[in-house]
Amino acid sequence: MSTTSQAPRVVEPALAHAAPWLAAGTLCWRELVRFARQPNRVAAAIGQPALFWILFGAGFGPTFAMPGAEGLTYREFFFPGTLVLVVLFTSIFTSISLIEDRREGFLQSVLVAPVPRWALVAGKVAGGALLALLQALLLLPAGWLFGLRLDAASFLALTLLLLLLSIALTALGFAFAWRIDSSQGFHAVMSLLLFPLWMLSGAFFPAQSGLLVWIERVNPLGYGVAGVRRILAAGMPAGSLPAGLPSAASCWLATAAFAAIMVWIAARLARRATRGDLL
Repeated sequence: MSTTSQAPRVVEPALAHAAPWLAAGTLCWRELVRFARQPNRVAAAIGQPALFWILFGAGFGPTFAMPGAEGLTYREFFFPGTLVLVVLFTSIFTSISLIEDRREGFLQSVLVAPVPRWALVAGKVAGGALLALLQALLLLPAGWLFGLRLDAASFLALTLLLLLLSIALTALGFAFAWRIDSSQGFHAVMSLLLFPLWMLSGAFFPAQSGLLVWIERVNPLGYGVAGVRRILAAGMPAGSLPAGLPSAASCWLATAAFAAIMVWIAARLARRATRGDLL
């Protein structure tokens, strides 16, 4: 009896090189589809920061005074921090999906696929960053309430800076979610880390002198908030800025470095085995 041997499969070099990017794009698209099927996430990510902006603006507005920027109201001062807070919330919600994927077995299927693990990081971070950027831009029209008007160049600069912040915070959330097995533990860590990181970034209150100024200078999120504040100030009627802000160049360089470092850390951590791995 003659047997017919099956010829080995030959993978085209172009297809082999495209496979990681195809996997990353598929994971990114999956995050977008998951978001479209869960519209309540929009209310969760935008609703609470918007409520903070309205309530704190009404409460602190009558007593707020910024030396050197007398025409700046608290709602105008707090609005850049509110946009960053939307990015922060969305990054947290997106990173939780990694823990859910591990629990449901989807992550294990991705890990045994013949693609490098950086493709997993790229897909998850890209999807989360796009969602964070989209939801921050959805809140941007609220600035019209106090006369915010942005030209095309300022809007493009704001979009790019918010995208860098979204990448940095999503990668940071990915790094923690990769090592944490439960959603409860992830929420606890994020509450202890990310909220103080945001509050000490100059988003909630201005740091005038002392230790808070130094903390804001070493806080990478502070440069992102300052950069957003500088861009929005150009479209505000008063056009005034708090004293002591980092330069525009420093804001861009520090935010880009923050994003690059966090993506690198997330990619390095993804190369290590976890409890959910099948390797």
